[in-house]
Amino acid sequence: MGTKKIKIVLDTDVIIHFAKGEMLATLPSILPECQFVVLDIVKNEINRPLLTQLERQMQLLGNIQEVAFGDTPEERREYFRLTSRSIGLGRGESACMVYCLYHHDVVGSSNLKDIKEYCKQNGISYLTTCDFLWYAWKRGMMTVEEINVFVKKVTSAESKLPEDFDVEHYMPYTEI
Repeated sequence: MGTKKIKIVLDTDVIIHFAKGEMLATLPSILPECQFVVLDIVKNEINRPLLTQLERQMQLLGNIQEVAFGDTPEERREYFRLTSRSIGLGRGESACMVYCLYHHDVVGSSNLKDIKEYCKQNGISYLTTCDFLWYAWKRGMMTVEEINVFVKKVTSAESKLPEDFDVEHYMPYTEI
């Protein structure tokens, strides 16, 4: 019996960042000891042509798998609570957090405004796009210059990342 690979459950924003940064295909190789998944509910949020790119990658490379969300009544109940009017969190973030709560996996989302407090309260680990970039740098897969180019591509494509990201002094939210 082998050890279970840690699943990183990707939210839409991380997928979009790596697609716009032209590194979606290599994202899973940053942490090869982990299994990268996208929930069906998150996949449904992604617009074409990014969806086409993701689906092609899932078919050809197989380094991101699709997983169905909401297997249990507890998962569905917590998801509906988080997405209700009174709390109002996004569907993708909520699905990722609830899945990770019940399956003890890691959320891959840069939407700290929506995920940080819930994850902290529930002991859920999470990684942001900046965390993935830090791991890529730390493991020698990307240089500081390559990371700066990546951040510039993503921000110039109208996605949010810290433009002054300093990978050499960054501390990741979760250690893998």
